[in-house]
Amino acid sequence: MDLSVTLVVVLALSLLIGVSLGVLGGGGSILTVPILVYVAGMDPKEAIAASLFVVGVTSAAGAVSHARGGRVRWRTGLIFGAAGLVGAFLGGLLGGYLPGTLLLVFFALMMVATSIAMLGGRRAVDESKKHSELPVLRVLLDGLVVGLVTGLVGAGGGFLVVPALALLGGLPMSVAVGTSLLVIAMKSLGGLFGYLSAVSLDWPLVIAVTVAAIVGSVVGGRLAGRIPEMALRKGFGWFVLVMGTFVLVQQAPAGLAVPIITVVLGLGLAAGACWRFVSSCPLRRDAATA
Repeated sequence: MDLSVTLVVVLALSLLIGVSLGVLGGGGSILTVPILVYVAGMDPKEAIAASLFVVGVTSAAGAVSHARGGRVRWRTGLIFGAAGLVGAFLGGLLGGYLPGTLLLVFFALMMVATSIAMLGGRRAVDESKKHSELPVLRVLLDGLVVGLVTGLVGAGGGFLVVPALALLGGLPMSVAVGTSLLVIAMKSLGGLFGYLSAVSLDWPLVIAVTVAAIVGSVVGGRLAGRIPEMALRKGFGWFVLVMGTFVLVQQAPAGLAVPIITVVLGLGLAAGACWRFVSSCPLRRDAATA
């Protein structure tokens, strides 16, 4: 593919990722690494480092918007984010010395986990399980672990951060979402610094992708409420699941490709049967309450 055509395709896909982020409030950034690897032709480690920059800047821009609306709890976010930054830095350092194939396998597994979280919808938090006071040590530990995963594979991990903030920080869900963007921005920064010790980036391309994602997120934010969020979330969740399976198959030995497809297809059929025939299916809870 011609270089200029490749650039246009990458930027168009980055714009769509930003739109999904603006409409859904998360999840879209999980596709940044596959786009940079399979469309832009980046090395996996470079793609993960670039994704951390894109996710970090986009999340910081979103956090500013939420902060203006009073939906960021700074003390909780900074404590969780500081631990996440340290964990992500360590994850980035470690990722710089791991084989690219192994990193892509880890990333594909993260894609599958993210798709399941999106298909299941955002769980309501049991008010009785919320902490009335911030358990600092638990927050630091959780932040460190989630940050390590983020730094290693370049995914923001919003589906892990939001419930943790709601439960451990006792935050309302809307505030947890806003605060999570601050946390994700800090974690992404730590992971990026970790990777930069081992890789160098094509900064003009990375910045162009970031700008496209931010523009898309602004457009998506204005479209929010006009597009049925649950339908989009489910459709995007299935797409991420397919992409995660594609990455796994690409990286797996030839003999494991068929078993991987079979397992994922089985999970998809089971989820479809649950949705269609089981009235208490957890995949349907948001549709029932919408």
